[in-house]
Amino acid sequence: MLDLHTHSRASDGSDTPERIPELALEAGCSAVALTDHDTLDGLAPAGRRATELGIKLVRGCEVSCAWERGSMHVLIYFIDRADTPIEAELANLRADRVVRNERMLKKLRDIGISLTMDEISREAGGKGVGRPHFARVLVGKGVVATPKEAFERFLGAGMPAYVSKARLKPAEVASLAKQSGAVAVLAHPLSLGLTMDEIAAIAAELAEKGFTGIEALYSSYSDQERRSLCEIAARCDLAITGGSDYHGSFKPDLKIGTGRGDLDVPDNLLHALEERRP
Repeated sequence: MLDLHTHSRASDGSDTPERIPELALEAGCSAVALTDHDTLDGLAPAGRRATELGIKLVRGCEVSCAWERGSMHVLIYFIDRADTPIEAELANLRADRVVRNERMLKKLRDIGISLTMDEISREAGGKGVGRPHFARVLVGKGVVATPKEAFERFLGAGMPAYVSKARLKPAEVASLAKQSGAVAVLAHPLSLGLTMDEIAAIAAELAEKGFTGIEALYSSYSDQERRSLCEIAARCDLAITGGSDYHGSFKPDLKIGTGRGDLDVPDNLLHALEERRP
């Protein structure tokens, strides 16, 4: 089986990049994708460890996009070089993240919660600082009991310390992926908050804009939801992908390969996805 959606400490996961292929092998995966948010930093160490273990690493990332009804997440696969158009844009997004983090710190201070960037950077392992790391520091300081509470009270959209971030449009991401020899896939489509009929319409639009696939086999989806999304993929001529969205201890109910226990992404889907590469 496969797992085409995982995160490491290079962005907002708790495990080192090297640990991702180790866990994938233990789970029985033939291949695993590392898809950290807005960064490729974890791919080199994860790739070296995957080679040592004899498991295939799919080089990827996850990008947040802006669309008319909110946020859309896109998985990009097969980024085989660093000097690509997509990496140049990721650098811009990371620069925006630095500014965003400073603004969140100020907002927390304004409501009487004092954190430092050094504290948050240590929690993140020095790279990929984001809201989950803010949440962990807030837990460590006793401000909240859980990371979930940190988002609900302070860090989530509409909360006192929330700051929006720069986002590309879906068509821009698809174009950058194609220019980079990679493919763009709609991640966890039910997070869009749409009906299946609406998702089908969006999937058709994305296919026209250059998207290659849809993440139909996702950890938290029921069998019926997965079947419906696979049918949408077939109607729109999109490849089917799937993954756990593993974040380590930040999402402790998810395991690489098996998700919440019933995830099983067939390894032949990777070959079908590779055939869609530009």
